[in-house]
Amino acid sequence: MANNVIPTEAIILSNSTFDDTNNGQEEVDDVFPQAEAIELKMRSEVCGERLDKVLSKLVPQYSRSRIQQWIEAGFVTVDGQTARIKLTLLGDELIVIHPQPAPDERAYVAEELTLNIVYEDDSILVINKPAGLVVHPGAGNWSGTLLNGLLFHRPHLANVPRAGIVHRLDKDTSGLMVVAKTLIAQTELVRQLHARTVKREYAALVWGTPNQSGTVDAAMARHNRDRLKMAVSESLIAKPAITHYQRIASGLLERYPVSLIACQLETGRTHQIRVHMQSLSFPLVGDTLYGKQHLAQFFHRQALQARRLGLIHPETGEHIQWEVPLADDFLELLQQAGITLP
Repeated sequence: MANNVIPTEAIILSNSTFDDTNNGQEEVDDVFPQAEAIELKMRSEVCGERLDKVLSKLVPQYSRSRIQQWIEAGFVTVDGQTARIKLTLLGDELIVIHPQPAPDERAYVAEELTLNIVYEDDSILVINKPAGLVVHPGAGNWSGTLLNGLLFHRPHLANVPRAGIVHRLDKDTSGLMVVAKTLIAQTELVRQLHARTVKREYAALVWGTPNQSGTVDAAMARHNRDRLKMAVSESLIAKPAITHYQRIASGLLERYPVSLIACQLETGRTHQIRVHMQSLSFPLVGDTLYGKQHLAQFFHRQALQARRLGLIHPETGEHIQWEVPLADDFLELLQQAGITLP
C-alpha cells in the first residue's frame, strides 16, 4: 500500500504481483502493467462490519464504489473464496484484492474497427460514421469507439489530442466527420468551428409538417431536471445555438405526417437539431429521448444524418466539400413514408 502506517483493523501481509492465469480475468494489454495484489489479514476490530466498508478504509487510494465493482467482478477473495459485497467479517479472514485498471485508463487503446474513410491526405481525414458508433470514450463506452479505431488505423494520432477528433456526432447519428492528423490542422479546424466557417448540413425526418423554411435561434443548456437531455434555455449559462432548416418533401408513416428536412448548423451544440426541432413541436422520427415515445417503433434510432461537410483546408486554404448518400436504413424509412429524394 502507498500508506506505510499499518491500520489497526488489519495486517498487511504482502503486495505481490498478481498472476491472473487461473482467475478467469480477461487478458490485459501490455500497455497496462499488472497491478500488485494486496493481501490483508483481518483483526478482531472488524468483527461485524461489512467487507466493502472495511476495505474502503484499509485501501483509501481506491473509492468504495470501485472496490465494490472489483468484489462483484470476482477480484476480491476472502480465505480463498470469491467475496460478496455484503459479507460480514468475523475478524480473522485473509483478504486478497487484485486491483484492476479503471475503465478510463484503458480508453485510449487502439482497436481494429471498420472505418469508412471518404477522404484523406497528410493533414485531415473525413469519415462517414455509421449509426451506433460512439465517437469518444466515456461512461458506459470505454472501448469500441471511433477514437479507438482511429488509433489502430493511424497510430501516429496518439500524438494528437483526442486522436484528432475536433467535433462529434451522437452515437445514433450517421454521417460525415473531419479528423485532424496534425496539431497544426487540429488548431486550424477548431478555429474554423469557432468562427462558424465549417459548413454542416444534415438530413432529418421529423414528425409533422414544418414551414417550408425557417431558422431556430434559441440558446441551449443542460436540462434542469434530466441531466441526460439538453433544452432550449434562457439561463445565463445557456450557449447560443442557431439552426436553419428547409422542408424537402413530405409523406406518411401509418397515417402520421412526416417531413424530410435539410438542416444547416451555425453552431454545434450537443443534440442541437434534435432539441431545436422538438422545440417547434416537430421531433425527429425514432428519437426516444426528445420524441414521441409511442411512435418509437417506426425507426430504431433518430432519423438524422450529417450528409454534407464543407471547410477550408488547414494547409492549402482551399474550400473543400464532401457529400455522402443517405444510409440504407434511412433510405428504407423514406420509402416507407412514400418519400422520393429529389
